[in-house]
Amino acid sequence: MKQMSFLVPGDWNVRTGGYGYARRLVQALRQAGWTVDVHHLPGSWPVPDASARRAASAVIASLPDGGLVLADGLAYAVLADEVRPHATRLRWVALVHHPLHLETGLDAATRAQLQRAETDALRLARRVVVSGPSTVQDLEPMGVPSARIAVVEPGTDPVPPRERPASCEGETVQLLCVATLTPRKGHAVLLQALDGLRELSWELHIVGSPTRDPGTATRLKASAKSLGERVRWHGELDEAEVQSRYAAADVFVLPSLHEGYGMVVAEALAHGLPVVATHAGALAHTLPSTAGLHVSPGDAQALQVALARVIQDTALRGRLAAGARAAARQLPDWPRQAAAFARVLERVP
Repeated sequence: MKQMSFLVPGDWNVRTGGYGYARRLVQALRQAGWTVDVHHLPGSWPVPDASARRAASAVIASLPDGGLVLADGLAYAVLADEVRPHATRLRWVALVHHPLHLETGLDAATRAQLQRAETDALRLARRVVVSGPSTVQDLEPMGVPSARIAVVEPGTDPVPPRERPASCEGETVQLLCVATLTPRKGHAVLLQALDGLRELSWELHIVGSPTRDPGTATRLKASAKSLGERVRWHGELDEAEVQSRYAAADVFVLPSLHEGYGMVVAEALAHGLPVVATHAGALAHTLPSTAGLHVSPGDAQALQVALARVIQDTALRGRLAAGARAAARQLPDWPRQAAAFARVLERVP
């Protein structure tokens, strides 16, 4: 029987790439005939308190002997002590979007602690699935043999074709950034870059939760005050509203300092949008040069130059949009990627 248990930290309705991957994967596997039992682990991950650990232990203990268990890395990375007693009883597969110790803004002690914890946990997994090829390189220093790692990139939902009206000279260029307000996503660099482009005609629309890191959200909004209403903060939107924002945009921007894949870039390509992004982590692979401009992560000056080019050059936006549409035709859909994931699961010893 095609059956597995999926351990998901907290509420998977949060609008992030990692949770989006989890939701669509489960939906596609179920449509392909799999029985997937989703177990939501309460608590604040990856820093669970004692109560959250007890709840996770109870869930793990309740799983049937020999069961196939997929665990999202946001929780699995810090659950080595809870997993170890069941390491041989259950068949563990870890889903890692990017190692937690590579998150931006961590102090040295926290970074080292997370790296030790995740290294211990990954030793107990029979397979490790990552969402992008660059994460394989991230895991190698942690002692995970490449033979135990499988790459299954996210699928992309098709977007109905539509004619995007050609932009005219002098029109306000609509910039869109979809990313949770956390340091790793690089919003501060984006605002710094746009501060030097006040004379150009643009508006920036930022979609992303401000509650994951309230301190960062507060600092970002304070730093953007001098730009006035040209920066629009939309918060976390539902799927239909996000799609509307893509449809209204002229250029997509993702200034992340690290990405395991960058699902929003694939979504932007599916919408035929030119993209300006860093080449951090997997983004060099996710965004082809025919569809966008790459800059170094954290380099506000380089980002400013790239944004100035796409804002001012209508013909460049047109060429990149054509490249985005061509790239979108090569993107795998979720049924295909779920089938790839299923092949990994079926081969777990």
